[in-house]
Amino acid sequence: MEEEFLDYDDNQEMESITEILKQYDELKTGNTGKLLSETSFEILIDYFDELQNLRKALEVAVTAREYYPFSAELMVKHADLLIADRKYSHSLELLEQAVLLNSDDLNIYILKVDALLALNELEEAYEVFEYSLSLFDGDDKLDILFEYVDVFDDYEIFDMVFDCLRMILDITPNDEVALYKICYWAEFSGRFEESIRIHQKIIEDNPYNELAWFNLAAAFQGLKLYEKAIDAYQYAIAINEKFDIAYRNLGDVYSRLRKYKQAIESLTTVIELTRPEDILYEAIGHCYHKLQNYALARLNYRKASHMQPEDQKLYYKIALTYMDEQNWASAVKSLETALQIASTSECYLALGECLLLQNQHSEAIYHFGIAIKQKPKNIPGWELLIRGMYVAGFYEEAEHQAFLALEATSGKPIFHFYIAMTLFAQAKNKEALQQLELGMNQAPRQFRKVLELNPGIMQNSRVVDILARHNKSRH
Repeated sequence: MEEEFLDYDDNQEMESITEILKQYDELKTGNTGKLLSETSFEILIDYFDELQNLRKALEVAVTAREYYPFSAELMVKHADLLIADRKYSHSLELLEQAVLLNSDDLNIYILKVDALLALNELEEAYEVFEYSLSLFDGDDKLDILFEYVDVFDDYEIFDMVFDCLRMILDITPNDEVALYKICYWAEFSGRFEESIRIHQKIIEDNPYNELAWFNLAAAFQGLKLYEKAIDAYQYAIAINEKFDIAYRNLGDVYSRLRKYKQAIESLTTVIELTRPEDILYEAIGHCYHKLQNYALARLNYRKASHMQPEDQKLYYKIALTYMDEQNWASAVKSLETALQIASTSECYLALGECLLLQNQHSEAIYHFGIAIKQKPKNIPGWELLIRGMYVAGFYEEAEHQAFLALEATSGKPIFHFYIAMTLFAQAKNKEALQQLELGMNQAPRQFRKVLELNPGIMQNSRVVDILARHNKSRH
């Protein structure tokens, strides 16, 4: 760094930072009569700023202004450092002086807006913003708008970020940087409808602007107008057949429309155009899974897992494909691998289900219990635990757990039915009928979910009477 030549001095002789540092030290100690040039001071301020030595940069800025009190450039640099030091009011004082000396310096207005926003003087900041835009045109206006994009982003005023990008595109509709940015901010701020209008206007004048077509498609996608999104993405791809991001988004849209074959084609094209990614293989695996092609689903999930061996959910998804094939032993192996990476209730529930279907009741109940401890308000988890105990013949414990589930889930009516079933199994018919009545009063249609535990209760005339009465009242 010390050997790097950074700029020219007033005599047009090249100065190294080492020489400037030496001259500055001599100036501070009074060992020289030679004054540093204004440019040398600017170089030195930038040098310490880049080293993130704010204290030293401020020291140099103060010294520089002692020798060049009417330099607008040094005032602006000093003001910038004061903002970094959170001396916002002092910074604004300097900027007010600087604007009298050089009102054409766009940095003055950017820093004023920055400082005013930091002081939460929003109305005044917007006034400076509007006024500054009236001062500049052409490339200068574009430059200041891009700077404001970063300033408003820093202060999380996201609508203003979007507005600045919109104004940039009003001036230069084909600006790639603005087009890339506004797509993100349309999604972030939810201004999809406005984005559609902006890009439709751009396309009217520039029908071969692939980014405008892409942004239009993304806005349609954000509004869940998927068919329109597909059309716009296909236009973007027709203009640029190697537009990998368009293929990626197109794959997502097809997947949401359950057009899994088309989604696979689009996502495979992304891999061909760019490079393999675990998220792409996972998405392709998901599509094959939905198409019930479990072997190809596993193949792609495994490709993803080779790239991300610590991603627990990939092994969980592999297990689900085995479960769909009723290959419980292989599913158990995948779930055990997943649990070695991360302990999740979903994996414990799935593992318990596999064990239950292999008549390993105690082990299944154990894993259901762990899942419930992790997510005590998870309704499907409680259901599996109660069912496991019921199937194992542990009716009294199943009853106890069903009451706990009712309490933990703020009285979900499904658990009145589970309590009823456990009571019927213990020949406690009176209490069982009371629970059945409570369930039917709140959610009669959910009774079907538990009937498979013991279809024989339909031989009980009291049960039939309760069901008939509620069905009649419902109709």
